[in-house]
Amino acid sequence: MSLAIICPGKDPESWIDAIHSQDPTIDIQVYPNIDRPEDVEAAVVWQHPKGILSEFPNLKLVSSMGAGVDHILTDTSIPEHLPIVRIVDEKLTWSMTNYVVMGVLNFHRQITRYQKDKTRKVWDMSNPEIEVKVGVMGVGALGFDVLEKLDFMGFPVVGLGFSEKTDFPYPYYPKSRMEEFLKEVNVVVCLMPLTPDTQDILNLNFFEKCNPGTYLINVARGKHLVEEDLPVAFDKGYLSGALLDVYRTEPLPENHPFWNLEKLTLTPHIASVTNPSAAVPQVLDNIKRAKANEDLQNLVDRSKGY
Repeated sequence: MSLAIICPGKDPESWIDAIHSQDPTIDIQVYPNIDRPEDVEAAVVWQHPKGILSEFPNLKLVSSMGAGVDHILTDTSIPEHLPIVRIVDEKLTWSMTNYVVMGVLNFHRQITRYQKDKTRKVWDMSNPEIEVKVGVMGVGALGFDVLEKLDFMGFPVVGLGFSEKTDFPYPYYPKSRMEEFLKEVNVVVCLMPLTPDTQDILNLNFFEKCNPGTYLINVARGKHLVEEDLPVAFDKGYLSGALLDVYRTEPLPENHPFWNLEKLTLTPHIASVTNPSAAVPQVLDNIKRAKANEDLQNLVDRSKGY
């Protein structure tokens, strides 16, 4: 049995070390140096070349390197019967929530404004706080934790998802009531999975429905945002600013207009990074389960896209 690691552009060494620390007997082949594809029974992937998984005739399991699986589901060559799993890690949730809380607090206490005042040597004590009500789009494990922590801190919170919920502990809107949701909040956090229904959802039509001066935080996927609509939303006052951690092209090209948008804060996709030491036990357990025809952990529902 051999495990393939396929992650172009990422250094796989930490994954190799973590796997061998758990089970030194596992044979690991790393793309592009896979010379025995017939031995591969499991693949751990991130942004794999589309179609490459069809080269493994005995593949029994595909695991994402992280919580996201849109990079896998866009590969239509993967057979329907082949199970796909993702990583669920408390540290991922912890890091993501801390990042979003940081963004909310920055907007609430206007830290960016005071940084600009410092460069101009301006002492302005007026309006030191902005009242915020936070709307979280996507209320799975990550989104729910954000709601819970912000609520604990005393911020009013609202959730939005793609299904009706009758027992949700916070105010909640289904996607069909998106406009009502947007009128309730002035901070929008995007934590939705990327699916055909959610791609391009952060567009000018969406921003027009926001309360004027709304602040956007996108920590989900770059393809949720129609990037050319963002500066228009700033100019028209639909948004007062944004914090982005994800982009359609990563790394962000040097000539990208986002670098020059004053109202935009950028981070290089670091809101929540998978820890191989925490992820590998899940991968190895799922390999054992797959070989024993047992239920898999964190199995992806392809019909939902996550």
